[in-house]
Amino acid sequence: MALKKKPVTGMKDILPREMEIRNYVMQMIRETYGTFGFTSIETPCVEHIENLNSRQGGENEKLIFKILKRGEKLKLLEAREENDLVDSGLRYDLTVPLSRYYSNNANSLPAPFKALQMGNVWRADRPQRGRFRQFMQCDIDILGEPTYLAEIELVLATTTLLGKLDFHDFTIRINDRRILKAMAAYSGFPEESFETVFIILDKMDKIGLSGVKEELEKEGFPEKAIQTYLGLFQEITGDTAGVRFCKEKLAGVLPEKVADDLETIISTVEAVKTADFKMAFDPTLVRGMSYYTGPIFEISMDEFGGSVGGGGRYDEMIGKFTGNNISACGFSIGFERIVMLLLEKDYRIPAAGAKKAYLIEKNMPAEKLTVILKQAEEERKAGTQVNISIMKKNKKFQKEQMAAEGYTEVTEFFRDRM
Repeated sequence: MALKKKPVTGMKDILPREMEIRNYVMQMIRETYGTFGFTSIETPCVEHIENLNSRQGGENEKLIFKILKRGEKLKLLEAREENDLVDSGLRYDLTVPLSRYYSNNANSLPAPFKALQMGNVWRADRPQRGRFRQFMQCDIDILGEPTYLAEIELVLATTTLLGKLDFHDFTIRINDRRILKAMAAYSGFPEESFETVFIILDKMDKIGLSGVKEELEKEGFPEKAIQTYLGLFQEITGDTAGVRFCKEKLAGVLPEKVADDLETIISTVEAVKTADFKMAFDPTLVRGMSYYTGPIFEISMDEFGGSVGGGGRYDEMIGKFTGNNISACGFSIGFERIVMLLLEKDYRIPAAGAKKAYLIEKNMPAEKLTVILKQAEEERKAGTQVNISIMKKNKKFQKEQMAAEGYTEVTEFFRDRM
């Protein structure tokens, strides 16, 4: 039987042009986030299955690539349930591993701790444009900072990076999980039904207000609660005035400080931002992860037609490991989607070093080849990228290929012309 040459469904091979962009984006990530004081860390791609199944990851917990026990621990004939066979899995995001990492290493880390983490994650998802089963994530997190300074710095660092990558006119949508809960409580929904309400609300951009109303009715919620709830969304504006409206309207179920802090985050970012984007208060923003406890945010780009990043505050996750809650807030960019958009608009890496190609005639004598190699070495020391190849019969096509790869100058070397 012939071996399969295509990658496994949901995975992909990365060709040189894309790899060049990926490497550049990773370089810019390290440089930009480094200027904000974030330091790089790394966690294993395999996590304990108990950590991955902790009910913190929302729908992602249904998409785990699970790993069978190994060796003598794997007892297939004695197994009665999945837990008898599985003890670990591939991580589906970087937040759960970071929380375990911090819990295990907190005594060796500064406070607050500003972490940068890049790495592959895996989800048994349905592949589509910009979505794969194996993909790179890039997270920045601030652990141990309870004030809104964390949210402000995360948004500024992320938007500064996007500006450097030539993205403009995008939107940072922001909300707070406590506002979501206050709106549901004010409308009369019982607390035990909040997550059901939020799951339906999260579909607003796809099914609209009428679709949300229909689904809430199907769940059997009282008509008065539904009407009150949907009426709030028609009154709230997408700016700081909308936040103030929530503060006044939801008085009694929403602490004033929640609205005040959110308004401060929005106005401060707008005042000091360096990239071309806007902040928008979006009371329909939910984010699927149940571990969020405060402000949440997403990056929306019209050219993609959806989110290309998001994050929020998750002050209770580390306490699941240690018993003591630690303030935590993070922002993740959609690395794969950013790279895809750069490729689609034929992005060219700015100020890249010169790229030269040397074409050497076949059977070049060793002494002459040595001279050519030394010349190439001198050019490389000066910052030039030099690619050395043997001349092919179809030299014209060979040069065209090199030009497509960005080589702007081709030098030919012949045995009898040196």
